[in-house]
Order: sequence, then C-alpha cells, then structure tokens
Amino acid sequence: MTAPILELVSNGYALSSDARRLGRLTPSDPRAPMDALREQFRAQGYLWLKGILDRDAVWEFRRRYFSALADTGLLAPGSDPTDGIHSGVEMPNLNRYLVEIVRWARYEAFCMSAPIIEFYEAFFGGAVFLHKRKLIRHTVPHDPKCTGAHYDLVYLRGGTDSVCTSWIPIGDCPVEMGGLIYLEGSDAYGRRLEARFSEANQNLPPEERISAFNKNMKEGWLNRNLAMLADEIDSRWLVADYEVGDMVVHSAYMIHASTENTDAHARMRLSTDIRYQRVRDEIDIRWQNHWSFDDML
Repeated sequence: MTAPILELVSNGYALSSDARRLGRLTPSDPRAPMDALREQFRAQGYLWLKGILDRDAVWEFRRRYFSALADTGLLAPGSDPTDGIHSGVEMPNLNRYLVEIVRWARYEAFCMSAPIIEFYEAFFGGAVFLHKRKLIRHTVPHDPKCTGAHYDLVYLRGGTDSVCTSWIPIGDCPVEMGGLIYLEGSDAYGRRLEARFSEANQNLPPEERISAFNKNMKEGWLNRNLAMLADEIDSRWLVADYEVGDMVVHSAYMIHASTENTDAHARMRLSTDIRYQRVRDEIDIRWQNHWSFDDML
C-alpha cells in the first residue's frame, strides 16, 4: 500500500494534497535492459534507479562530509556524523568549507564511481564526460528556502541539450526530508518553453543569450509557487521516499524543485547534483571549473 503523502511546503507555498496535483515517482530497476530504460526515460523525462549505488560507499561519504563540518557547530553535540543531526543553532556561512569539499579527491571518486560511469556509458552508448562543476549541499530542518521550479538547460545552454543530471541522495531521504520532486510530463513542456526562450533571446549578445539571468529569464526559476505551476499546466508534482543507493537521472528539460525539510529527528538532507554527457557532444565551457559561491551560474 502506498504511504500517504505529507503536507509539503516549498518557499512558503503549500503544495496541494489533491491526487490530481501530487503523486509518486515511478521506480526503475537498473538491471533492466538498457533499451527499456531508454524508452522509459524518453517517456517520463527521468529514471529513478533503485539501489544502483553501493550503499556502504554512500554511507561512508555521508560520514566523511559531516565529519568535515563537525567543528562548525552544525551537528548536534555527541551525535554520530553519519546521522547528520542538526544542532539547531543558526550557522555562519559555510561556503568556504563547501568550496573545499567540491575539490576533494574523495568527492570526485564518489561522482565517478563505477556504477555511475557504467550506467552512463551504456545509456549513451559510448565514452562519457563528467562536468567539473558539481554541486553538493545539505539542507537543515525548517529552512524555508527551497529550490524553485526550473529545468537544467536554462543553466547549460552553452553545450548539448543531451546532458543528463544525476541527483543522488547521500543517505536515506524520505519525502519529509525535502528531496527533489518532479513535475509529471514536464520534459515536453520544458522543450516548448526553451523554444520560446530561444526565440526571445535570439537578438541578445552571445553571452547574455545563454545566461539563465537574462532579461527574458529574470532569475532562472520558472516559479517559486509550485502549486500554481501545477495548476497552470494541469500536472502533478511527483515525490519519492529515496533510499541510500538510489540515483535519479533526469533530462535537461525535466522541471524539478525541492520542498522544505521537516524531518522529525532533525536530520539534514545531503545530496549531490552531477552532470554527464557524451564526450563527443558540445560541452558548456562555463561548467568546466569547480563550483564556487560567486561563479554566477
């Protein structure tokens, strides 16, 4: 029996609990034939690959990440770093720690682990390329700031549109911890939007034309009010109880967002966003530097 969906909030806006506006992601078996997975990806705009990653390796990286931040006061005193229990104390800006973490060899190794590379080589049918700019983030309980609705090509217009994003929960991430949610059927809608933006942007200077923050895009996000967007296009937001070892792969046009972390145990959500493509396809050179908090992407 499917578990009930909790009351969800994103950027101060409640999501409708109406079944016409809220549903569940469809899981995929990573051992299924690749042709079947490709067809499911084309139909859905995403694949939720259950248990594709080594669980122990994911837990170990979660422990390593929060251990590196233990001296900042982020963790509850005496707690196990693997649990990622928030101290409840308002934190100073931790960007300098994150700038170091995205440069770790261990993080690079995590993002290039064999199950990920082997999946993408089979999916793309050849050699693949991992973008150097990779994002890792933790979300503390009850932080109202969430990722607004967007599709990734808005930020990646300088390269191929065949780039895929892997969103990886680093630890278990039930719905209440605020994992990614996806707007059902929105790959096609994102393609129509991008065609409109391309037409509107065609007379802009080259650098501005590919920017997510040009005069036609405003801020890169489509809407902070997720319920309003679902109503506008008559669709549903799909949520999931992610487990350690899972990986979601979504297209550059698939619209997604996040919700507030309301975990009753004060656990922090930890996740990473990485992007793979065929090495022979055009690469957005803006993504070939490590993430930094002032990189304007």
